[in-house]
Amino acid sequence: MTTKEEEIRCELFEPISLEAGADVTYLVNGIAKEEDVDELRFQMVEPSDEMMEILAEQMKARLRDGHGETIYELGTGGGMARGLSPEQMLKSEENLKKLCLICNSELVLLRKSPEDDGHVAEYLIRKNQIEEDFIEVRVAVVGNVDAGKSTLLGVLTHGELDNGRGLARQKLFRHKHEMESGRTSSVGNDILGFNQSGDVVNKCEGHGNIDWAKICRNSSKVITFIDLAGHEKYLKTTVFGMTGHAPDFCMLMIGSNAGVVGMTKEHLGLALALNVPVFVVVTKIDMCPPHILQENMSLLSRILKSPGCRKIPLVVNTEHDVIMSAKNFTSERICPIFQVSNVTGANLNLLKTFLNLLSGRMDIRDEEPAEFQIDDVYQVPGVGTVVCGTCLSGVIRLNDTLLLGPDNLGAFVPVSVRSVQRKRLPVGEVRGGQTASFALKKTKRHAVRKGMVMVAKSLNPKACWEFEAEILVLHHPTTISPKYQAVVHCGSIRQTASIQRMSLPHLRTGDKALCHFKFMKNPEYVRKETKLIFREGRTKAVGTVTEIVPFQPLMTSSGGGGAGKTAGATGATGGPKGRAKAKAKKPEQPKTETESLTTPT
Repeated sequence: MTTKEEEIRCELFEPISLEAGADVTYLVNGIAKEEDVDELRFQMVEPSDEMMEILAEQMKARLRDGHGETIYELGTGGGMARGLSPEQMLKSEENLKKLCLICNSELVLLRKSPEDDGHVAEYLIRKNQIEEDFIEVRVAVVGNVDAGKSTLLGVLTHGELDNGRGLARQKLFRHKHEMESGRTSSVGNDILGFNQSGDVVNKCEGHGNIDWAKICRNSSKVITFIDLAGHEKYLKTTVFGMTGHAPDFCMLMIGSNAGVVGMTKEHLGLALALNVPVFVVVTKIDMCPPHILQENMSLLSRILKSPGCRKIPLVVNTEHDVIMSAKNFTSERICPIFQVSNVTGANLNLLKTFLNLLSGRMDIRDEEPAEFQIDDVYQVPGVGTVVCGTCLSGVIRLNDTLLLGPDNLGAFVPVSVRSVQRKRLPVGEVRGGQTASFALKKTKRHAVRKGMVMVAKSLNPKACWEFEAEILVLHHPTTISPKYQAVVHCGSIRQTASIQRMSLPHLRTGDKALCHFKFMKNPEYVRKETKLIFREGRTKAVGTVTEIVPFQPLMTSSGGGGAGKTAGATGATGGPKGRAKAKAKKPEQPKTETESLTTPT
């Protein structure tokens, strides 16, 4: 074990007693026996048939908890002694391969390091996926403007280095004004596929394009990059990407020549508020003078160690550092730092290896009723209305009937799923934690908006105008009082809400209170224990929903959302035509005596 790894372990874990060895050893490599923890490293050498059954069940549980993959260590136990002899290591590898066959998994050697009593080997075990199914991990890419976010994603996904003048990022922009200015203004999505062996499968087709469906068919794991805007005027788009797209991890980009400037701290605070693990990528190291790079790295380290972050910075320089940081990254204390160049390709292989070892964080709850949050809506010619979003729980299959809502009146209407796609690949079903697109039957585009949900009928969903949340004010220039209005980001919901009442008379920076909110425009479907961001100008607050006030709609809409509105909303006085009809039907006033004499008959 290296000195760096010993320091990290000391920071992460408290000293444990022998009685606690069972729990700790389960995380390392096997079934614990309290009478002799040191013997655990030999349990894979010559296990009995009964022990093989136990180890197989344990591997299945670890694969299930790790969303289809896990890392095994051979030659370690709960004690201080580490390592196996060459003969013992060979027998352990053979038995591990047998376990992988039982669990329908593949075995890939990550590293083999020398120890006092022999060698320690670490393996990546990944479950074999069927063609239409793959492991999905979502990574939000944030950072200040001109940090190289889109350029790095273009290099990773297309496999071609940048020319130093923005060639790689041109393949990712969605709008003409983005190509002209070179700045991302919308939420972009890009994918990077890995096969069972951990090799990248992205290959450019004609004109430099990549075929998403082909990548997904050949991949056992797909990394979805959520490319967000770095400019301050697009902050609301960035916040919506962080809350509505439910990222598993956050990749914070920093230009080595500029350092921690502009929106970098803002985006870092946003990720910390949403409890999203962060790793840092420092770009443009090929053009930065060494002393400037050293100063910016020192400042970054101080920020990560500050009381607000409480992270352990770990600069990744070798494959050993990559594996160690990936294993400990789920603790949310480690913050790996990569130094890369998109022009020379320096350290890009380390970043790809790290991405290959990341596992999803969202719990897979297949047994619960289906719930799907909508973060984008399209009108596709020949197909109809298409909704995109994230499946939070349950399983949604082709031709299932779900409840779509709430509409402007707070009602939910039944809709049927015509077709399902994941990353442009047609599939038969979608499970919890996966992103997908659904084509809906007999649903108009204007009846669907961002922030709506599709849920199973058994949930009996209720919309709400009002809810309570416990919030913490991160920054406000003066004081917050009742009737204060700001934009609430809660999941895929983005709407203005006002504070009706608070547990404190006034709120200032650093205050924590229970607030009662009311939406200003539409009722929404809000869940308890959901994180929310409360912002208005320079005011920022974070919180958690604690209570929902259900709303009973006065009437049930029909025809997909907006068809059942009252006459007061869209009737005689709702628009120009309505006003014309009202004017035509207006009763005539009785004429005066003078008018009746002067008016010709």
